[in-house]
Amino acid sequence: MFDIAGELVRWCEEGREFAVATVVSVGGSAPRGPGAALAVDGRGTVIGSVSGGCVEGAVYDLCVQALEDGGTVVERFGYSDEDAFAVGLTCGGVIEVMVTPVGVRSAVREVVASALSAAASGGPVALARVVGGQPGLLGRALLAHADGSFEGSYGDGFAELDRTAAAEARAMLDAGRTGTVELAEDGTNCPGGLTLLVESNVPPPRMIVFGAIDFAAALVRAGKFLGYHVTVCDARPVFTTRARFPEADEVVVDWPHRYLRGTETDGRTVLCVLTHDARFDIPLLELALRMPVAFVGAMGSRRTHTDRERRLRDAGLRDHELARLRSPIGLDIGARTPEETALSIVAEIVAARRGGTGAPLTGSAAPIHRDRGPRGAAGDAEEAA
Repeated sequence: MFDIAGELVRWCEEGREFAVATVVSVGGSAPRGPGAALAVDGRGTVIGSVSGGCVEGAVYDLCVQALEDGGTVVERFGYSDEDAFAVGLTCGGVIEVMVTPVGVRSAVREVVASALSAAASGGPVALARVVGGQPGLLGRALLAHADGSFEGSYGDGFAELDRTAAAEARAMLDAGRTGTVELAEDGTNCPGGLTLLVESNVPPPRMIVFGAIDFAAALVRAGKFLGYHVTVCDARPVFTTRARFPEADEVVVDWPHRYLRGTETDGRTVLCVLTHDARFDIPLLELALRMPVAFVGAMGSRRTHTDRERRLRDAGLRDHELARLRSPIGLDIGARTPEETALSIVAEIVAARRGGTGAPLTGSAAPIHRDRGPRGAAGDAEEAA
């Protein structure tokens, strides 16, 4: 829904009633992903798209019906359905769409309006709406903010569900992801109860990989898989090319410390130093370990780490700053290849962000899912650092 937030904010300000259809899930070759939306107001005006043309006539009719009867519905369109071809979904995909009326007196209007306003202004928020489970809760909404607060409720007697949903929404916001989450109605994280669609409005977090080496290419792919905006930076132009790193969002030829000093970072940014060269490592890490980023890791042997730590102490870094450095970078999974090493690195990044130990779950009594508390993305990143 955030893809049409600007126009919907105007509709709210004008007091228009409207119904919004949002893609909940997709399968196969469906043209648009979760969160894509189409809205219809009381005059029949339509904005947005849920499928690039396929099924939109049927979705439009559902929105008109929702405005008339005030009910929220979830409909599935797929090539295996008898009516799929009739409404135009011939691409072989499957999409599930929720249609929710947002009338002037609608129970969700205030929360939806707040979410749209924040999204239109670029604020980091996550809207969590019930899309499956108890019919009486269908369409109910809760808005989670990055500072740990939230607006709205799923209803009287659902305080634990509200808190758990807000925590899950913040986790999705932290990762910059939109998708579904399954919760039990009692607020636990066991699947099978309620399904929430969480729509996040936040730029993807950054991963900056310093060092244009083979291991960096594998790490770029792993970072993209996790949803990061990935930059590769190295001072050597012969190695730092788009041809070597086609999947990176940015490939930068510059001295690492100079680039880091001038680029934008935040509490979700992860820095991976793979350069193996004190000329690059020391000035870069001296700067990085004093920045409020989520993760700073450096590749190298234990001998390299000892020498690197000595040089950083000589450069004036104190114990609490050095304690932020994760070196040698990665979890101990016996990695050898670039791909295995990249897996070990991103596993450590996830563990740091979520408070995991990196130990096998088999035989462990620790909870599988950890609630980092009501701090939001910035707090999680700060704690992980």
